[in-house]
Amino acid sequence: MAQGSGDQRAVGIADPEESSPNMIVYRKIEDIITKMQDDKTGGVPIRTVKSFLSKIPSVVTGTDIVQWLMKNLSIEDPVEAIHVGSLIAAQGYVFPISDHVLTVKDDGTFYRFQAPYFWPSNCWEPENTDYAIYLCKRTMQNKARLELADYEAENLARLQRAFARKWEFIFMQAEAQVKIDRKKDKTERKILDSQERAFWDVHRPVPGCVNTTEMDIRKCRRLKNPQKSVYGVTEESQSQSPVHIPSQPIRKTTKEDIRKQITFLNAQIDRHCLKMSKVAESLIAYTEQYVEYDPLITPAEPSNPWVSDDIALWDIEMSKEPSQQRVKRWGFSFDEILKDQVGRDQFLRFLESEFSSENLRFWLAVQDLKKQPLQDVAKRVEEIWQEFLAPGAPSAINLDSHSYEITSQNVKDGGRYTFEDAQEHIYKLMKSDSYARFLRSNAYQDLLLAKKKPESEQGRRTSLEKFTRSVGKSLAGKRLTGLMQSS
Repeated sequence: MAQGSGDQRAVGIADPEESSPNMIVYRKIEDIITKMQDDKTGGVPIRTVKSFLSKIPSVVTGTDIVQWLMKNLSIEDPVEAIHVGSLIAAQGYVFPISDHVLTVKDDGTFYRFQAPYFWPSNCWEPENTDYAIYLCKRTMQNKARLELADYEAENLARLQRAFARKWEFIFMQAEAQVKIDRKKDKTERKILDSQERAFWDVHRPVPGCVNTTEMDIRKCRRLKNPQKSVYGVTEESQSQSPVHIPSQPIRKTTKEDIRKQITFLNAQIDRHCLKMSKVAESLIAYTEQYVEYDPLITPAEPSNPWVSDDIALWDIEMSKEPSQQRVKRWGFSFDEILKDQVGRDQFLRFLESEFSSENLRFWLAVQDLKKQPLQDVAKRVEEIWQEFLAPGAPSAINLDSHSYEITSQNVKDGGRYTFEDAQEHIYKLMKSDSYARFLRSNAYQDLLLAKKKPESEQGRRTSLEKFTRSVGKSLAGKRLTGLMQSS
């Protein structure tokens, strides 16, 4: 049976994933790692090192790794051995225990071997929910040893907003894993924590580091070695039958050619490109964020007025007391609060408390200008200029010199879009400064928490008050009857 299976692999009837370039690289690295960990064949010495107040279990030094690679892989140059070790670390098979930089140094830095469970050949592509559980679990553990870095804290906040509806489930999963981990031995738990952290350093690397899991080796090979046909023409560019033509002398590259190439490369650098996976991830996050506001997916409360005769939902939306769901939506983006009349009023009150309400009033005045009849536009342009931008204006706004110069030129021939540049500048100013402070202010937090008490608790409280009043009345009646009888 073993011989038959070996013959099958030799013929090529193997799993297509096993024959992929990624898996070929993984298997070669794993053979090296297996030999490095084998004590019987002279592997790298794995030992426990005593630190100042604790012990560091199951570590090797960078010097041991480099010397083993030079000895067993017939590498003469130490620089080449360091490079091979860094390639192995970049794939997540070896990792340092002190930082997140997946490289190998020829010094006394301590490294640890990754568990086979976390090897790239055995692991699936992790989802954002797994990453959210991991970060949430880190916040519950020893904060002095596993405190979140700045980029991890930002990722946790972003994931919490994206998975707002099922965050309770994620929190429960993290809590359950923490309880299981606490039952393990302290040394074992320390090793597992570092191995799990190294796994996420590979799949969710530090900003600025290359994510090796997203590199497609086959695509890189196609880019570097385009497939040639028998006629010496690349397959992509061959659109018709080949024609035999005499060879042309090679023309020397001129300055104009280089100038055109530089222009082309600059245009390519300025292009805004996104991976399809990132686009899909953003679309999914947007859909999950707004799913509770879609009446076709989530039933509207108290009822959907488009399919029933109940218009209570419209009355709630028109009221000056917004619901918690409506207030929560203001925090999604700056545009959400500007689209809501009540949200704009609340934001304006906040700006008035900070003595910067002229920014929002200017923005609203320009929006209103775009809807004015043509005969009233010139008059309205002059009024806005005198109120917000003219020298000594009563509600002067803060504009940069470039926008002010463009706007002052546009006012001479006023139209509906005279203040377009100034409005864009004020919009960005409010979005980056005032809006962020509004979300952190007590005014917004009070609105967000105002409707948090469930109606069931209020109903129970009301029924309890009624019961107390009824008991009080009955006791008072009995006392009055007793007094009458005694008299």
